[in-house]
Amino acid sequence: MKKTIYPKLFIGYLLFGILGFIIVSTITSHLLFDYVQSKEASNLYKEANLIASDYAFSYYSNAISLTDFEQRLEALDTYLSAQIWVVGRDGDILVNSRKKSDLFPIESIPDFNISDFNHQYYRTGFFYNYFDTEQISVYAPISVNYKIRGYIIIHKPMHTLVSYHNGLLKITYFTFIILFLCAFVLLAIFTYMIILPIKKIARTASEYAAGKFEHPVDIHTNDEIGYLAASLTYMADELNTLEEDQRKFVSNVSHDFRSPLTSIKGYVEAMLDGTIPTENQEKYLNIILFETERLNKLTMGLLELNKYDSRGTFLDISTFDINNTIKMTVQTFEGICKDKRISFELILTGQTLFTRADMGKIQRVIYNLIDNAIKFSPSDSVITIETMMKNEKIFVTIKDRGIGIPKESLGKIWERFYKTDSSRGKDKKGTGLGLAIVKEIIQSHKENINVISTEGVGTEFIFTLPLYQPEDE
Repeated sequence: MKKTIYPKLFIGYLLFGILGFIIVSTITSHLLFDYVQSKEASNLYKEANLIASDYAFSYYSNAISLTDFEQRLEALDTYLSAQIWVVGRDGDILVNSRKKSDLFPIESIPDFNISDFNHQYYRTGFFYNYFDTEQISVYAPISVNYKIRGYIIIHKPMHTLVSYHNGLLKITYFTFIILFLCAFVLLAIFTYMIILPIKKIARTASEYAAGKFEHPVDIHTNDEIGYLAASLTYMADELNTLEEDQRKFVSNVSHDFRSPLTSIKGYVEAMLDGTIPTENQEKYLNIILFETERLNKLTMGLLELNKYDSRGTFLDISTFDINNTIKMTVQTFEGICKDKRISFELILTGQTLFTRADMGKIQRVIYNLIDNAIKFSPSDSVITIETMMKNEKIFVTIKDRGIGIPKESLGKIWERFYKTDSSRGKDKKGTGLGLAIVKEIIQSHKENINVISTEGVGTEFIFTLPLYQPEDE
């Protein structure tokens, strides 16, 4: 069974809930109780100091009576929900906010020692076993004339702190539940926006892997997922086109190889069985040689294109004069042009025009374009070759006055083996690879080549090269 990412996310979500609950019920609860206890002790300590410096000082200074003192402590007892004592230095309970002094004998706390607070102003426990329930006890000294006369001690039951702590903890649990539900909503949104589209992409990718490129990925979001889907759809279109191109390529190669091979086989068999008499064999041997040269040229063209197809084509970059390269290449066509009465018009910028490129490959580009122009130029016509500079680039133009290229064929002339219907009768020796090689060479230099053509008027090829100037060194 195929494993999916969703169960992992759901398990992670449950682990988040469980760990969150454990953290809240242990660490958060402990920290919260410590905070509540510390805060309550601080508040009680302020009250104890206030009582010691005001009410107790007034009582020991005889400014107020014992009755008034007790009434004030009783009022504070009600307000604070805490029991307030005045304890002598020897541990006698002199005043108790819960008992009238004239109604009970003075109680004494056995083993009372203020140093048991360990330099803190509060402690928790049963306070020398005086109480049956745990208390938080806070003390403040009563100082009169710089002498400690006793201590104000406030006792508050710990269960009130626990109740307050539990109330805050309930709020924390409630908040955590809300966060847990929000996380579930986020999980649902994440599933809808991420998991489901990824599943859809995975299913479509499986179809593409099986060679089924008909169905695009139906995801149209303006994010990374949408970009991935669009890229996958584009890749499928390209693969589908590539597959179609491969079929055309094999068909074209088969056709271009089969035609000369059939011709060679037929003529050889005819000569062997005597169908072609001996006196005529030279004529047909020349035809066989011609077809053999076509096969050789086709094979060499395919091998050269294969070199450009491999990534990182090696370029032997050097500095050379493009004007001189054009002149030298034109001279190689002198014999052909003389037979067809075709002349060249060279419009070259400057005496010299230097570029940095692979001289051999650029010469091949110029040769192929001139050869193409000659094939489709009528007799007594002119082929114009021009160089010009613009924006740190050299523009090389080769223009003929030939039959031109149909508009619907302009985008296909760079394809391998492609020949327009109008050119098939004129290009007997062509393989349909020349312009494909030209484009591969120019693109390997990271430059551009374009074509402008009008049927019955002519064709113009323009390609660019980097301009080199001596100050570039």
